Amino acid sequence: MTNCIVHQRRRHIAIALLQMNLFLLTSIYIITRRFFLSYDNRSADRRPYDRRYCEGYRRMEFSREREHGAGAADCYYARDFSPGGYSYRRDHERDRSERDDSYRRKGSRRKHKRRRRRTRSYSPSTSRSDSRTQAVCVRDDEEGHLICRSGDVLQERYEIVSTLGEGTFGRVMRCIDHRRGGAHVALKIIKNVEKYKEAARLEINVLEKINEKDPENKHLCVQMFDWFDYHGHMCISFELLALSTFDFLKENNYLPYSISQVRHMAYQLCLAVKFLHENKLTHTDLKPENILFVNSDFTMTYNVEKKREERTVKSTAVRVVDFGSATFDHEHHSTIVSTRHYRAPEVILEMGWSQPCDVWSIGCILFEYYLGFTLFQTHDNREHLAMMERILGPVPSRMIRKTRKQKYFYHGRLDWDENSSAGRYVRENCKPLRRYLLSEAEEHHQLFDLIEGMLEYEPTKRLPLASALRHPFFQSGSGMAEQTASKNWEGNRDISR
Repeated sequence: MTNCIVHQRRRHIAIALLQMNLFLLTSIYIITRRFFLSYDNRSADRRPYDRRYCEGYRRMEFSREREHGAGAADCYYARDFSPGGYSYRRDHERDRSERDDSYRRKGSRRKHKRRRRRTRSYSPSTSRSDSRTQAVCVRDDEEGHLICRSGDVLQERYEIVSTLGEGTFGRVMRCIDHRRGGAHVALKIIKNVEKYKEAARLEINVLEKINEKDPENKHLCVQMFDWFDYHGHMCISFELLALSTFDFLKENNYLPYSISQVRHMAYQLCLAVKFLHENKLTHTDLKPENILFVNSDFTMTYNVEKKREERTVKSTAVRVVDFGSATFDHEHHSTIVSTRHYRAPEVILEMGWSQPCDVWSIGCILFEYYLGFTLFQTHDNREHLAMMERILGPVPSRMIRKTRKQKYFYHGRLDWDENSSAGRYVRENCKPLRRYLLSEAEEHHQLFDLIEGMLEYEPTKRLPLASALRHPFFQSGSGMAEQTASKNWEGNRDISR
């Protein structure tokens, strides 16, 4: 009897506990459901607001600025400030959104913020902006590029049209300059990375000196119109040019330029670089990519023999660009300069360099224009020197004795195994310079005589550009030299300080 009563009590307790658990689970379900319904309602209210803020705001700002007579379209990145320095009178939301953006970027967060604030006071651009404009969605990508798109306007002046190119330094955008009557310009937007920003400041310094000494843009160097610091991005606006001489070559299936075209481009290149040298400046990065056509329009003809269409550029007027590595005589000279294929032997051997290293680069460029391919196609110093010896003869013993790079030599000669795979490659792909001639005509020999003078090993024996411009190759161009000489410089002027 007692056992039966105990069993019944245990049963009643179990049922009561089960009912309590069911009640608790039901309560938890109801509370959770109400919470999520409430959250969804708040999210639904907030999402349209976010879209209005991030997308509709641009249209609102654009129409407001037009009503105030700001001219053309205002910017999606509406955070433009006066050129004397960026304004820091931001409200709490702007501070918080900017802080969130900066904390998402790579690297040291606090250092990055301090660096951006320092650069914001560095903007003497002539551009102006309304102090009432607000900061909206100014962002960088993971590599430091400014995130922008067609239709955006920077500094209430530069309306982005398209991307012209991209490099390690940043991007070059085609823009409408609304303060130059709607003229199209090239805007170079540097990454928000300190080393590239510092290089941009050095380039701006060089370009300002060039503008000062060549206000009429007669010396065939690209003209800078304006520069400014846009939220940590150094921006430089230039005259809009066309394709580079390399890009045209590439798009034309590496069909070389004609001898007359090579002559005209060579003369202009020598003129421009001589102007730099006369003013104690070395470009240090001359290559076909940095020589741009003013207009790259072309005519198309069909080559029946080779069964292909071939382009011929209509005008060979060119400009020298990219002064990011240009160095004045009084400035520090980096050990290594120039792009590999156009690098002079004294640079490879770390013997010090000056203006003659540009002359060597020009010699390599003229060869590439003439034949359509690179003279020294290599990525290794020892192989590069072996190619030079195969094409130009042995490296002078004086240079071998003076170089710090003795590891490339053995008993006064280049340490090179001609029977190795690399040795066979050099032997099969390189030959003495004159054997590259495409014709035995006199003007072709004159061109190679000019190139030989530019590719002298010894910098002191290398052909100066003043002498190069008087070379017979430039006198055989049916009046070309006389026409171009009308754009001569006004004399030697020091722009280095």
